[in-house]
Amino acid sequence: MDRSSSAASRAPAPATQGLVGRLRALLAPHCAVCGLAANASPLCSGCRRDFFAPTARCRQCGLRLAHGERCGRCLRAQPDYDATITLADYVAPVDGLVVALKFGPRLELAALFGQLLAERLAPVVHSATLLVPVPLAFERQADRGFNQAREIARVVQRQLRCTMLDAALLRTRHGAPQESLDADARRRNVRKAFAVASAHAAAIGGGEVMVIDDVMTSGATLGEIASVLKRAGAARVTNAIVARTP
Repeated sequence: MDRSSSAASRAPAPATQGLVGRLRALLAPHCAVCGLAANASPLCSGCRRDFFAPTARCRQCGLRLAHGERCGRCLRAQPDYDATITLADYVAPVDGLVVALKFGPRLELAALFGQLLAERLAPVVHSATLLVPVPLAFERQADRGFNQAREIARVVQRQLRCTMLDAALLRTRHGAPQESLDADARRRNVRKAFAVASAHAAAIGGGEVMVIDDVMTSGATLGEIASVLKRAGAARVTNAIVARTP
C-alpha cells in the first residue's frame, strides 16, 4: 500500500468528523447569560460588556451615580461600612442568575460570580485581607443545603489567595426574610442579629475585612455586620457583592 492510501485509510470518515464537531460544540463553554459559545469563559464578551462592566457608583454603598463619589444618602448618614464593590445592578438578566443560584440551585453560577468578583477585587485585595461571607439563617441554610455567599467567597479566596474566615460571623437570632420587609423593618429585623465568633476575634482586630454577599438592597444587613465587625476591632470593612438593587 502506498503512503497516500495509508493516510487515506487513517483519516476519519466524514460522518465521524461531523460527530466530533458536534460533540466539541456541545462540550464547549457557553455563556451563562445568552448561551452562546464563550471561548473558555463563563461569559461571552458581549454579555460581560453589557451587564458586568464597571460603572460609576457611590464608593460607599454601591448605588449608581451620575457624578461625584458618594450618594446623598451616604453623605447625610454615613454607614458603618467603608466601601462597597459590586459587579452589577440587581436587574435582568443578573437578578435571574442570582435567583437561579439560590433556588435552582445552579451552583456553577457561584463559580461565575466568584471569578468576576475576584477580577474586580484584585486591585484592592492583598494577602492580609480577610474574606467573611454573610451567614444564612439556620432554617434557610437547612432548606437550601448551602450558603451562596460562602460558595462565592470560596472561589474568590482560591483566585486571590487571601484568608477566608468561614465562621467568623454568627447569627445570634433569626428573623423574617429581608425580601418581605420595607427599609425600616429591615433595619429592625437585623438589629443584634450577628456576632463575631470568639475564635476569630483576634484575627478581626485591626484587620481589613471584605464581606461577601450576593445582593445588597437597603444595606441594613451589611450595615449591621459592619457595625459588629468594627466593634470587634476591624480597621476597615468593605462589602463585595454580586448585585446592587437600584
